[in-house]
Amino acid sequence: MCRNIKILFNFEPPVTPDEIRAASLQFVRKITGFNKPSQSNEAAFQAAVEEISAASSRLLHALATNAPPKNREEEAAKAKARAAVRFGA
Repeated sequence: MCRNIKILFNFEPPVTPDEIRAASLQFVRKITGFNKPSQSNEAAFQAAVEEISAASSRLLHALATNAPPKNREEEAAKAKARAAVRFGA
């Protein structure tokens, strides 16, 4: 799993279209191996990002859970603490 793709489900406030698109872009970059595609591949690359964004948005809005929404700041603090332990910083 690409470490730059963040969990987007069950947060308060809810996920934004920009967050979904950023995760979709990271996913397409990961599976293609392109950070920036060549001019000849740009259209296919962008089409894939848009398709994955649309599918991800539909998925995230269709999911349901009984768990309370997570707080973004608390989750970021936990991730920072885990990184400090992992990387010793």
